[in-house]
Amino acid sequence: MSGPMTTVSRALPPLGPTRKLRLPKQAERTLSNGLTVIAVRRPAVPLVELRLGMPFGRVHPARAAMLAQTLLSGTTTLTGVQIAAELQKVGGGLSAGVDPDRLMLSGAGLVTGLDRMLEILAEVLATAAYPADEVATERDRLVDRIQLAQCQPGHLARTALLRRIYGRHPYAVQTPTPDQVRAVRPTVLRKLHDQRVHPTGAVLVLVGDIQPERALDAAEQALGGWNGTGHVAELPATPPLEPGPLLLVDRPGSVQSSLRMALPAVPRTDPDHAALQLANLIFGGYFSSRWVENIREEKGYTYGPHSLVEHSAAGSVLLAAAEVATDVTGAALLETQYELGRLACVAPGEEELEQARQYALGTLQLGISTQAGLAALTSAYAGSGLRLDFLAEHAARLAKATVADVADAAAQYLAPARAVTVVLGDAQRVAGQLATLTEVVTEPAGP
Repeated sequence: MSGPMTTVSRALPPLGPTRKLRLPKQAERTLSNGLTVIAVRRPAVPLVELRLGMPFGRVHPARAAMLAQTLLSGTTTLTGVQIAAELQKVGGGLSAGVDPDRLMLSGAGLVTGLDRMLEILAEVLATAAYPADEVATERDRLVDRIQLAQCQPGHLARTALLRRIYGRHPYAVQTPTPDQVRAVRPTVLRKLHDQRVHPTGAVLVLVGDIQPERALDAAEQALGGWNGTGHVAELPATPPLEPGPLLLVDRPGSVQSSLRMALPAVPRTDPDHAALQLANLIFGGYFSSRWVENIREEKGYTYGPHSLVEHSAAGSVLLAAAEVATDVTGAALLETQYELGRLACVAPGEEELEQARQYALGTLQLGISTQAGLAALTSAYAGSGLRLDFLAEHAARLAKATVADVADAAAQYLAPARAVTVVLGDAQRVAGQLATLTEVVTEPAGP
């Protein structure tokens, strides 16, 4: 019989030096119709990623969602099935989505099919038809998805938080009701398309195994004739956060509570942004963070707490989220406030900061390592008026941020007294726990 197995533990090797960030070859051109085209060479595979973002703020959520849902359902000469078939011939596809800032068309295909993809895109942009039967079908599908989302605690908690932090701002309501969706008709979508789907302020990003100047020529050939007489609606700045009492959204019978917090943040171009990103990582932005270590690893209150800075055109906000067992809702909130307060009052250690810095710089490299990731980042930056060159600037700021810089950012932005807090859960079981920590106001969970 063999003896007991023994294991030899070995120390982890030290982290290697961070690789220098290398920006790919790129070119940019603004067409006479106002469309900006950015082409980036990334020759990993013979594909090209496409992202077209158009300003789409101040559109009613039901109309915006339905337009995105049906934009590719047909043109004056092609049905939705024919559009999909034509794209498949060149190994490609297109999809549409919308958020409170932008309408986005995304796709990918073989480089050899880029010209055809752009031709189809141009036809959709110029002559989308919104056929009545397709609109009716997609309307029903969207209603089903909204009704399903309204049963999910995460969706309900986010909806309550958005309403709480944004008040009357357009960002406050981002999901329409089923009745609002049912009221949208094809004529409304055609009118909205004419008003808001136009090249002014739009940015097309092409990333892949392309020659940038050649790709710009192809985009100009296909989209140079795309015009529109609509307008770009400016969004007002988001209001400052007003902490106030904790909002408890009552969901009777819930076996867990959804904890959500919002804290102030700054846009990407702010001098404090890099230090705030590092402070957030140390708090709860990755698996080795203090918050995860506390309420997941040590206490087992939750499986996956996380926090991130969410950037929008009208403002930025730091959001923290955790799903916790009902019986420890108050305890989880207490530990969350403790970790925020500890970081806001006591500077992190050098080693702790360096670990967060390496993670931040590494994820920058990882985020642009694929064509799709590079396209998404380029498009997101363009939506904020930035270009890829900013990536190198941000990496340099991350590398130079000191303990003092991060401590100052934490004190300014992560103090628990500045947080807006929402909890979705069974009020009968958690209200008392929460009331021992802070003032609480209760409302019923909406549909």
